[in-house]
Amino acid sequence: MRVPIHDGYQVRVTNEITVPLLPCASIDDIVAFYEVLGFHTTYQQRKPNPAVGLQREDLHLQFFEIAGFDPAQSYGSCLVLTSDTGQLYRAFAAGMRAAYGKVLVSGTPRMTRPRARKNADGMSGFSVIDPGGNWIRVFQSAPASPAPAPTGRLGKAMANAVVQSDSRGDARQAARILDSALARPEADDDPVALVEVLVYRAEVAMALNDPATAVEMLARVDRVALSADDATRAAAAYEAATDLAAALS
Repeated sequence: MRVPIHDGYQVRVTNEITVPLLPCASIDDIVAFYEVLGFHTTYQQRKPNPAVGLQREDLHLQFFEIAGFDPAQSYGSCLVLTSDTGQLYRAFAAGMRAAYGKVLVSGTPRMTRPRARKNADGMSGFSVIDPGGNWIRVFQSAPASPAPAPTGRLGKAMANAVVQSDSRGDARQAARILDSALARPEADDDPVALVEVLVYRAEVAMALNDPATAVEMLARVDRVALSADDATRAAAAYEAATDLAAALS
């Protein structure tokens, strides 16, 4: 930005940092959760109002406590841009596995997996929903090349469902989209896309507190026959299935 100085000229000020202020019911719960993700406390106060600042490398977040706050009603959200969403996701997931024995995929807090977002020009993104109900939305800052548009009816259904659940938080609508696609199998369906849809439907079921459907979907994944090449293409989906199975156990 430009700011005036005494002789009437203006200078450009750079390296500004914007830090989001997000609500929560308990700063203690916030600190405990974000420490799992590799954050450390930079500032904390109890009076006159409980508040805390957290940092992980160049990522800064601050939180303020509201008595009686309901995380389920939170509109708190912010964007985090990173050069590698996969690397940051893996770091967060490793912290969760070390602390909880699993990646949290249901309830609050939880975390979604990196996926291309149809409503974000195909950029990869995932979200952390913290104990305050805040959505920390992580996106690829500069993709090396545009993500290819989804193809096939299953791929398109998957893309639409990701927008509903991972971006808008409407897991029920995502479930309807995926169930509709799965109810009408076609001979030329890509088996890898089928695995991806089944695994994502299991994840959506977990978000809806429906473990029975999640178990059913993962069982169907095991019955999909894949060639060696297809199994390689489906590696990320199988990794997600492993995390979901751990969360169900």
